[in-house]
Amino acid sequence: MAAPKAPVLGSSKTVSLEEGVFGVEVKAHLVHETVRAEQNDARAATRGGKSRGLVAGGRAKPWRQKGTGRARAGTTRAPHWTGGGMAFPPNNRNFSSKVNRKARKAALRSALTAHAQGGTLGVLDPGGFDAPSTKAALDLLGSWDKELPLLVVAQPEDEALIKSFRNLDRVAVTVPGELEVSQVVWARSLLVSEPALELVQGRAQ
Repeated sequence: MAAPKAPVLGSSKTVSLEEGVFGVEVKAHLVHETVRAEQNDARAATRGGKSRGLVAGGRAKPWRQKGTGRARAGTTRAPHWTGGGMAFPPNNRNFSSKVNRKARKAALRSALTAHAQGGTLGVLDPGGFDAPSTKAALDLLGSWDKELPLLVVAQPEDEALIKSFRNLDRVAVTVPGELEVSQVVWARSLLVSEPALELVQGRAQ
Protein backbone atom coordinates (compact mmCIF):
# COMPACT_ATOMS: atom_id res chain seq x y z
CA MET A 1 0.00 0.00 0.00
CA ALA A 2 1.33 3.46 -0.90
CA ALA A 3 2.20 5.79 1.95
CA PRO A 4 -0.59 8.29 2.70
CA LYS A 5 -0.07 11.84 1.45
CA ALA A 6 -1.53 15.24 2.25
CA PRO A 7 -1.57 18.39 0.09
CA VAL A 8 0.37 21.48 1.12
CA LEU A 9 -2.09 24.36 0.91
CA GLY A 10 -1.08 27.21 -1.33
CA SER A 11 1.21 25.05 -3.46
CA SER A 12 1.09 22.05 -5.78
CA LYS A 13 3.29 19.78 -3.67
CA THR A 14 2.28 17.02 -1.27
CA VAL A 15 3.80 15.66 1.94
CA SER A 16 4.26 11.98 2.71
CA LEU A 17 2.70 10.97 6.01
CA GLU A 18 3.80 8.33 8.50
CA GLU A 19 1.91 5.19 7.57
CA GLY A 20 1.94 3.96 11.17
CA VAL A 21 -0.02 7.08 12.22
CA PHE A 22 -2.13 8.09 9.21
CA GLY A 23 -2.63 4.69 7.59
CA VAL A 24 -3.81 2.39 10.37
CA GLU A 25 -7.05 0.49 10.96
CA VAL A 26 -9.69 2.84 12.39
CA LYS A 27 -10.83 1.51 15.77
CA ALA A 28 -14.10 3.31 16.43
CA HIS A 29 -14.63 1.81 19.89
CA LEU A 30 -11.31 3.20 21.14
CA VAL A 31 -12.09 6.61 19.68
CA HIS A 32 -15.49 6.61 21.41
CA GLU A 33 -13.99 5.52 24.74
CA THR A 34 -11.25 8.15 24.61
CA VAL A 35 -13.55 11.00 23.60
CA ARG A 36 -15.90 10.18 26.49
CA ALA A 37 -12.96 10.10 28.91
CA GLU A 38 -11.67 13.48 27.69
CA GLN A 39 -15.12 15.04 27.99
CA ASN A 40 -15.54 13.61 31.50
CA ASP A 41 -12.15 14.98 32.53
CA ALA A 42 -13.29 18.43 31.40
CA ARG A 43 -16.37 18.40 33.65
CA ALA A 44 -16.13 20.85 36.54
CA ALA A 45 -18.04 18.67 39.05
CA THR A 46 -18.92 21.77 41.08
CA ARG A 47 -22.50 20.74 41.90
CA GLY A 48 -22.99 20.31 45.63
CA GLY A 49 -25.34 20.62 48.57
CA LYS A 50 -25.31 21.01 52.35
CA SER A 51 -25.97 18.19 54.75
CA ARG A 52 -27.77 18.78 58.07
CA GLY A 53 -24.39 19.35 59.70
CA LEU A 54 -23.49 22.18 57.31
CA VAL A 55 -26.77 24.15 57.38
CA ALA A 56 -26.75 27.14 59.72
CA GLY A 57 -29.00 27.09 62.78
CA GLY A 58 -30.86 24.28 64.46
CA ARG A 59 -28.62 24.05 67.50
CA ALA A 60 -31.40 24.10 70.11
CA LYS A 61 -33.98 21.35 70.50
CA PRO A 62 -37.22 22.89 69.13
CA TRP A 63 -39.37 21.50 71.97
CA ARG A 64 -39.05 19.17 74.90
CA GLN A 65 -38.86 15.46 74.31
CA LYS A 66 -42.10 14.37 76.00
CA GLY A 67 -45.52 15.70 76.88
CA THR A 68 -46.25 17.92 73.87
CA GLY A 69 -48.18 15.37 71.81
CA ARG A 70 -45.89 16.04 68.88
CA ALA A 71 -43.18 13.81 67.42
CA ARG A 72 -39.81 14.17 69.08
CA ALA A 73 -37.38 16.48 67.30
CA GLY A 74 -33.78 17.31 68.04
CA THR A 75 -33.10 19.96 65.40
CA THR A 76 -34.91 22.13 62.90
CA ARG A 77 -32.25 21.34 60.31
CA ALA A 78 -33.20 17.71 59.70
CA PRO A 79 -33.83 16.86 56.01
CA HIS A 80 -37.62 16.69 56.41
CA TRP A 81 -37.79 20.21 57.85
CA THR A 82 -38.14 23.34 55.71
CA GLY A 83 -34.72 24.95 55.63
CA GLY A 84 -33.06 21.70 56.63
CA GLY A 85 -30.08 20.04 55.03
CA MET A 86 -30.10 17.48 52.23
CA ALA A 87 -30.16 13.82 53.18
CA PHE A 88 -27.49 12.73 50.70
CA PRO A 89 -25.98 15.88 49.16
CA PRO A 90 -23.82 15.50 46.03
CA ASN A 91 -20.30 16.62 46.81
CA ASN A 92 -16.80 16.09 45.41
CA ARG A 93 -17.98 13.85 42.59
CA ASN A 94 -15.22 12.65 40.31
CA PHE A 95 -16.27 12.08 36.69
CA SER A 96 -12.84 11.11 35.38
CA SER A 97 -12.38 7.71 33.77
CA LYS A 98 -9.13 5.99 32.99
CA VAL A 99 -8.02 5.09 29.48
CA ASN A 100 -4.69 3.35 29.04
CA ARG A 101 -1.91 5.28 27.32
CA LYS A 102 -1.68 2.76 24.47
CA ALA A 103 -5.43 2.97 23.91
CA ARG A 104 -5.30 6.79 23.82
CA LYS A 105 -2.52 6.71 21.24
CA ALA A 106 -4.40 4.14 19.15
CA ALA A 107 -7.51 6.35 19.30
CA LEU A 108 -5.51 9.37 18.13
CA ARG A 109 -4.03 7.37 15.25
CA SER A 110 -7.52 6.22 14.27
CA ALA A 111 -8.88 9.78 14.29
CA LEU A 112 -5.95 11.06 12.22
CA THR A 113 -6.26 8.16 9.78
CA ALA A 114 -9.96 8.94 9.26
CA HIS A 115 -9.02 12.47 8.11
CA ALA A 116 -6.20 11.19 5.89
CA GLN A 117 -8.46 8.62 4.25
CA GLY A 118 -11.31 11.09 3.85
CA GLY A 119 -9.14 13.69 2.13
CA THR A 120 -9.83 16.26 4.86
CA LEU A 121 -6.23 16.56 6.05
CA GLY A 122 -4.03 19.37 4.81
CA VAL A 123 -0.56 20.71 5.61
CA LEU A 124 0.30 24.37 6.10
CA ASP A 125 3.56 26.16 5.40
CA PRO A 126 3.92 28.75 8.20
CA GLY A 127 6.36 30.68 6.00
CA GLY A 128 3.37 31.87 3.99
CA PHE A 129 2.26 34.02 6.94
CA ASP A 130 4.86 36.71 7.52
CA ALA A 131 2.30 38.78 9.42
CA PRO A 132 -1.10 37.95 10.91
CA SER A 133 -3.80 38.14 8.25
CA THR A 134 -7.28 36.75 8.79
CA LYS A 135 -8.12 37.57 5.17
CA ALA A 136 -5.21 35.47 3.92
CA ALA A 137 -6.34 32.55 6.08
CA LEU A 138 -9.90 32.89 4.80
CA ASP A 139 -8.71 32.97 1.17
CA LEU A 140 -6.58 29.87 1.79
CA LEU A 141 -9.55 27.96 3.20
CA GLY A 142 -11.69 29.12 0.29
CA SER A 143 -9.23 27.65 -2.19
CA TRP A 144 -9.08 24.38 -0.23
CA ASP A 145 -12.90 24.18 -0.14
CA LYS A 146 -13.37 21.81 2.79
CA GLU A 147 -16.13 21.65 5.37
CA LEU A 148 -16.07 23.45 8.69
CA PRO A 149 -15.50 23.17 11.63
CA LEU A 150 -11.75 23.20 11.19
CA LEU A 151 -8.92 22.33 13.58
CA VAL A 152 -5.54 23.95 13.03
CA VAL A 153 -2.47 22.45 14.74
CA ALA A 154 0.56 24.73 14.82
CA GLN A 155 3.72 25.32 16.80
CA PRO A 156 3.53 28.03 19.50
CA GLU A 157 6.32 29.86 17.62
CA ASP A 158 4.09 30.21 14.54
CA GLU A 159 2.41 33.31 15.97
CA ALA A 160 1.47 34.86 12.65
CA LEU A 161 -0.23 31.66 11.50
CA ILE A 162 -2.08 31.19 14.81
CA LYS A 163 -3.32 34.78 14.90
CA SER A 164 -4.46 34.50 11.28
CA PHE A 165 -6.77 31.55 11.98
CA ARG A 166 -7.92 31.99 15.57
CA ASN A 167 -10.51 34.71 14.81
CA LEU A 168 -12.30 32.73 12.11
CA ASP A 169 -15.74 31.36 12.89
CA ARG A 170 -15.89 27.60 13.61
CA VAL A 171 -12.09 27.32 13.58
CA ALA A 172 -10.12 26.06 16.59
CA VAL A 173 -6.35 26.39 16.96
CA THR A 174 -4.21 24.19 19.20
CA VAL A 175 -0.59 23.11 19.65
CA PRO A 176 0.73 19.52 19.28
CA GLY A 177 1.31 19.12 23.02
CA GLU A 178 -2.38 19.81 23.77
CA LEU A 179 -3.94 17.91 20.86
CA GLU A 180 -6.84 15.71 21.98
CA VAL A 181 -8.81 13.01 20.20
CA SER A 182 -12.09 14.83 20.85
CA GLN A 183 -10.76 17.88 18.96
CA VAL A 184 -9.78 15.77 15.93
CA VAL A 185 -13.18 14.03 15.93
CA TRP A 186 -15.04 17.36 16.31
CA ALA A 187 -13.32 18.83 13.25
CA ARG A 188 -14.63 18.13 9.74
CA SER A 189 -11.26 19.28 8.38
CA LEU A 190 -7.75 19.21 9.85
CA LEU A 191 -4.80 21.46 9.05
CA VAL A 192 -1.34 20.81 10.47
CA SER A 193 1.65 23.10 9.98
CA GLU A 194 4.77 21.46 8.58
CA PRO A 195 6.86 22.00 11.76
CA ALA A 196 4.02 20.60 13.91
CA LEU A 197 3.44 17.52 11.73
CA GLU A 198 6.44 15.64 13.09
CA LEU A 199 5.38 16.36 16.68
CA VAL A 200 1.82 15.20 16.00
CA GLN A 201 3.17 11.95 14.54
CA GLY A 202 5.44 11.52 17.55
CA ARG A 203 2.54 12.11 19.94
CA ALA A 204 0.52 9.33 18.29
CA GLN A 205 3.30 6.72 18.21
